[in-house]
Amino acid sequence: MKSGVSCLGRGSSEVFSSDYLHYNPSPEPYPGAWQVRRSNFPDRITFYYPRRTIPVTVTGQRCSLNCAHCGGYYLRGMSSPKAAMKGLVGEGVTSFLVSGGCDRQGRIPLLQAQDTIAALAEKGRLNLHVGLVGEAEARFLSPYAERVSFDFVTDTTTIQEVTGLSVTGEDYTRSYRCLREHLQVVPHLCVGLWRGRIHGEYEAVETLKEIGLETLVLIIFTPTRGTKYQDCRPPSLDQVGDFFQWVRKTLPRVPILLGCMRPGGSYRRAVDQLAVRCGLNGIVQPTLPARRLAVRYGLSVVTAEECCVF
Repeated sequence: MKSGVSCLGRGSSEVFSSDYLHYNPSPEPYPGAWQVRRSNFPDRITFYYPRRTIPVTVTGQRCSLNCAHCGGYYLRGMSSPKAAMKGLVGEGVTSFLVSGGCDRQGRIPLLQAQDTIAALAEKGRLNLHVGLVGEAEARFLSPYAERVSFDFVTDTTTIQEVTGLSVTGEDYTRSYRCLREHLQVVPHLCVGLWRGRIHGEYEAVETLKEIGLETLVLIIFTPTRGTKYQDCRPPSLDQVGDFFQWVRKTLPRVPILLGCMRPGGSYRRAVDQLAVRCGLNGIVQPTLPARRLAVRYGLSVVTAEECCVF
């Protein structure tokens, strides 16, 4: 393979047992998960179209990690702080997602961008997407951030292969605890982050349940051209459905959202329907089949125009 990463191997027949190109999802809800949803939440679902939130990078396109699933690719679609403040605020923008590339310690250098963050905070609400943090970073961010997004991973094998860092799941857990002491933090969990396979996600949810959380955002590994994982496939839809329903039942009172990062095409259409069938509370930029399914299930639709963590 071009990337030098073997995305197949032992157990691969199970992982890729469903060909998502020909996946025909059932229109019926997952009974256990749907009952949990109906017992704990009103009959409504939120669809997010974050046109009022501008993504901003404080490092330009620079990232020292070259992670296997990203390779800095997603920084290219983000605005510079100058462009965000000068050219976009007048177009109905009410909030900013502030992120950037990581250094060799897995940290986004937000401490060095204090003036930028303060200036953006004067223009709108901030969702700060952070890497690993310590006490100093968490305290610094607390006056500015209305929300913090944190990529939560507990499997050390995944962390070290994906990021190339010599850190462990304990480092991510420690950062998450630190953030919770000072900020409203929304963990993001990438399903299939390790080579497109579900590998440690169940354990990560159990850890979050133990520590505590108010909202969970689920995203899905997306093969991206030019990255080390470019030839890996997303997790099978059967496994995603099993995971979605398990998370719904494991976190019965926690709002669970399907975030913006997920594959496109027929996979996206199917996974969006899985989110509805498994009783998730919201979807970012849902596809038409999911919107229709929500109506069929009798859910009232709430539309939001900012990042889903708000």
